[in-house]
Amino acid sequence: MNRYIALLRGINVSGHNAIRMTALQTSFTTLGLQERQTYLQSGNVVFRAASTDTSALAQTIATQITQDFGHAVPVLVLSAAELEVITQSNPLWPPEGGDEKLFHATFLFQPVAQARFNALKLPAATGERAVLVENTVLLHCPGGYGKTKLSNSTFEKLLGVPATTRNWRTVLALRAMCQQ
Repeated sequence: MNRYIALLRGINVSGHNAIRMTALQTSFTTLGLQERQTYLQSGNVVFRAASTDTSALAQTIATQITQDFGHAVPVLVLSAAELEVITQSNPLWPPEGGDEKLFHATFLFQPVAQARFNALKLPAATGERAVLVENTVLLHCPGGYGKTKLSNSTFEKLLGVPATTRNWRTVLALRAMCQQ
């Protein structure tokens, strides 16, 4: 059984697409997914599955969520190994650690070429940085994510692909859950 992380986009935001985590775990159980653990209320689920096809897992989960809750929710599934590469390859995260709330990861639902990302004219404020690692935009926003223009919607618009963003504390917590 392989360990995976499902990232649901846009649930429990300002009362929209409400899904209780216990009910979400039940949906995962219905699909035969094992060792389900949710993290926070924002749609993070660590689980085990026999499948190795993350795209098929994401589609199956999204279909089950629509069936169970009536919400069409985009779902991205990453393997634990993919998440490990992202956490280990973040050139913005200081080796001695840092203020986790100033770092974020915007997970892209489709691959984007490095050259395409490098050609973007990003609306970054002074000190803000964004790099593409795998299919994830890693961010450092020293003024805070709430004030940056390097938002999830900015990357979706500029790159033309759906995305979902998590703060670095959540990314590290999901990694730790995968290692248990």
